[in-house]
Amino acid sequence: MTLKLSGIALACAFAFATAAQAQSTTPPQTGKTDAKPSTAQADPAREARKAEDQRIEAEYKAAREKCNSMKDNAKDICTAEAKGKQNVAKAELDAKQAKDPAKAQRKVEETKAEAAYEVAKQKCDDQKGEAKDACMKQARVDRDRMKGKAEKTADANKAEKTAASKRESAASGSTAPAKPKQQ
Repeated sequence: MTLKLSGIALACAFAFATAAQAQSTTPPQTGKTDAKPSTAQADPAREARKAEDQRIEAEYKAAREKCNSMKDNAKDICTAEAKGKQNVAKAELDAKQAKDPAKAQRKVEETKAEAAYEVAKQKCDDQKGEAKDACMKQARVDRDRMKGKAEKTADANKAEKTAASKRESAASGSTAPAKPKQQ
């Protein structure tokens, strides 16, 4: 009886040791050098982005918690403000890392316009009849005005950038030679 128990115990111990060894060994290198870096060697910009995303989410959750104590339309307004702040913060974060800053800034301004519109819509819900209709119309006009301003600013910045690059190339003398006149 003790011999059987000893044999079973030995077999279980061997099985567990084998499983533990299999989990702790690393696979053999196959010559690939494009392995992903560990978290300690990760890109600092990526880590900063992740931390900023987490901060934005934490602020949003805190703002939503404040809204939970409110009732009716006040809660809806508070929630719209919290969501708008979150969207704007994300757009600004994207703008910091964008390849085209003018386009990114335009997106930030449009996001701000949409956030203000959503809050205004919720505020209009407190009103009735024609007053509510007028409020909603004004909210749409304000949103469209803000988006139009963002578009004009982006277009002006783009035109200014193009003109500056043309002036720079003309000043450096890197213009193409004139074609000879044909007779």
